[in-house]
Amino acid sequence: MTIVRTQTPSGESIVIMPEAEFERLAALAEDASDLQTLVTSQTRLASGEDELLNEADLDALRHAPSPLAFWRARRGLSTTELAARGGISHADLTAIEDGTGTSDIVVLRSLADALGVDLEDLVPAAPVI
Repeated sequence: MTIVRTQTPSGESIVIMPEAEFERLAALAEDASDLQTLVTSQTRLASGEDELLNEADLDALRHAPSPLAFWRARRGLSTTELAARGGISHADLTAIEDGTGTSDIVVLRSLADALGVDLEDLVPAAPVI
């Protein structure tokens, strides 16, 4: 394999190599990145920072009136308990859960924190058009 070390007109050092070798090195770098992502994910699961949903959980999430309703039920909280923890009224929580009301990012963040989930976990999926 021929590798050429040279410099750009501005003086930056560069290496010229066969494309196949470049592709091999790029694949190795991607594999290393994937491995780091796996290790990080396994660490978060082992510490309880993340959790896995099984097929039944995913079905329950899909059939829940909202992601908020799913996570509240999964955490074993009543609407009264979650409203208190989230700092909102019971009526507002109920409306957000059933989709008849809306909320701002501050309220959703408070509810996500109370449930121990990421904010993104409470955002309903966009409807399929």
